[in-house]
Amino acid sequence: MDNKPKYYIGIMSGTSMDGIDTAIVDFRGTHPKVIATGEYNWPKGLENKLHPLCMTGNDEIERVGDIANELACAYASAVNDLLETSKTDKSMIIAIGNHGQTIRHRPERHFSIQIGNNALLAALTDIDTIGDFRAMDLACGGQGAPLVPAFHRCVFGKENELRFIVNIGGISNITVLDGLNNKTFGFDTGPGNTLLDHNCRFFWQQNYDHNGEHAQAGYINDELLSRLLSHPYLAMQHPKSTGRETFTYSWVQGLVEDMVISGEDLQRTLTRYTAVTIADQIGKIAGGRNFETYICGGGLRNSLLMEDLQQLLPNCSVFAGTDKLGVDPDFVEAIAFAWLAKQFVERKPGNIPAVTGASRQAVLGCLYPKPLD
Repeated sequence: MDNKPKYYIGIMSGTSMDGIDTAIVDFRGTHPKVIATGEYNWPKGLENKLHPLCMTGNDEIERVGDIANELACAYASAVNDLLETSKTDKSMIIAIGNHGQTIRHRPERHFSIQIGNNALLAALTDIDTIGDFRAMDLACGGQGAPLVPAFHRCVFGKENELRFIVNIGGISNITVLDGLNNKTFGFDTGPGNTLLDHNCRFFWQQNYDHNGEHAQAGYINDELLSRLLSHPYLAMQHPKSTGRETFTYSWVQGLVEDMVISGEDLQRTLTRYTAVTIADQIGKIAGGRNFETYICGGGLRNSLLMEDLQQLLPNCSVFAGTDKLGVDPDFVEAIAFAWLAKQFVERKPGNIPAVTGASRQAVLGCLYPKPLD
């Protein structure tokens, strides 16, 4: 076994836009070993600048340039804090894998934009940085997302078992690890926290529904749920991926404009909607077979959402976080982007064509080398 350090740092700031997750991971063994993890809040005001970039607006190029630099500074601060608190010498880090902040995902038009100025991040940390992970998959005809299933297969797959890994961030996605037939595939199921968070900001000026408390005070509106479930994305066959641009709060407001509905009832119905869009897909794929489901992402902390999922999937033998599999559910995606950086350095594929729809496997990412001494 090669005993030289193989430390990588993964950075993830997802569609929920609730902050930055970081992880230092050692890939020397057969299973990734997490050295340290960190959560970093956005600098004051940055989140409010990010949300409008997900929609068309005035002077976007100027705003994107400025905000990309701000993001790079925030990412660098998160990395440097993690190195300091974990007492890790940066010379042990081979590279940073940075997902960047998605501001537009348009796979039907063959582009997906993540910002964060990786060159500046490499300069501020003095560590080689790898970013722009979606571009090559898109160039090969894929969706460019989801990319994490390849990591899920490496870490969570088990022979002769059917497992679902469900990530509930701003958008929800599932990975199907079919160890019975040696198949792996996955796709975005639809909204995760994005509509719930928007509704909280609209009615209560809060960033999210803590433990589903607002939703628990409301009731499911069956007519609205039916309207929500008629969204054409849900009927599309995979491979498929989506984003905040598709499931917008303005779309929801259009669906309820002829209704009298409270904020609590809307929150409750949106919670159920997220659960149904996930559970329906799992049920169809499982087809009566025994299976296990493991959850990661911020949605795991919403107890009402978890109750809805359990109710909709009564035959699920396991319904828990990925910590049951040895990986902290809050940091699965940060660890995954450390793994994708490793795959890039080792010139190994980072995508699964059955997941993204790409014509072939590819090494994902672009290298931004640190400045010379």
